[in-house]
Amino acid sequence: MKSGFKRVPAVDKSIEILELLARLKKPLGVSEISKTLRLNKSTVFNIVYTLDDLGMLEKGPDNKFQFGTRLYILGRAAGHTSELIATVHPYLEEINQKTKLSAFLGIRSGLKAVIIDKVDSAFDIKIHSEVGMRLPLLAGAAGRVLLSQLSDEEVDDILVNNELKRFTPNSCVNKKKYRKLIEQAHADGIAIDLEEYIEGIRAFAIPIHTNRANTQIALWAVGFKRQITKEGIPQQSEYLKTLSEEIELKLASD
Repeated sequence: MKSGFKRVPAVDKSIEILELLARLKKPLGVSEISKTLRLNKSTVFNIVYTLDDLGMLEKGPDNKFQFGTRLYILGRAAGHTSELIATVHPYLEEINQKTKLSAFLGIRSGLKAVIIDKVDSAFDIKIHSEVGMRLPLLAGAAGRVLLSQLSDEEVDDILVNNELKRFTPNSCVNKKKYRKLIEQAHADGIAIDLEEYIEGIRAFAIPIHTNRANTQIALWAVGFKRQITKEGIPQQSEYLKTLSEEIELKLASD
């Protein structure tokens, strides 16, 4: 042991909890963690809520904890060590190469869609959004696809307690119509944004379903109006939906 070094027990316990979640690959409650690791329940309570406050963990509606958005971002910074990012990143590159659109991977965190990976390097024309950027959940195609993965009760609760903002003249601010758009995204397996969030910008978003309970993941491709024309939307939509199926199969087999 280095001179002057004093091990911090709380850090050891935090790592134990994170490793347990990684090993079991499912959300866990305070009692489950405490029993499995043989740790004091109040100690586990304080640690997981601190990690939740830091964005390292996220608490679901069932009071069970899972990895938070900050861990995904750190995983990317560490060299694509996250299984999700490592699996999906080649598809982001393919979309960027084939369509010239900027491609993003993101997950839901509360009322935000958080970008955890992106590829926009193939061409000079780029939509600049950085990893870690938090976008409004109630805006654009990505938000609708993330919302489409929630239960009806969860979606209704979000719409009842939050106002829809008019970002552009094309934004939908009618809650009944917006609810229908979420249902359509669920049925179609894709959502399309025709300048609803930013004028002159269009986007596609597809869901990425995994075995991660209470985690909503989406992939979206974004470009300028001249890159995503109404005539080209059907072909581009089918291409992205095919990729969604490929990604999910690959994640299931890993």
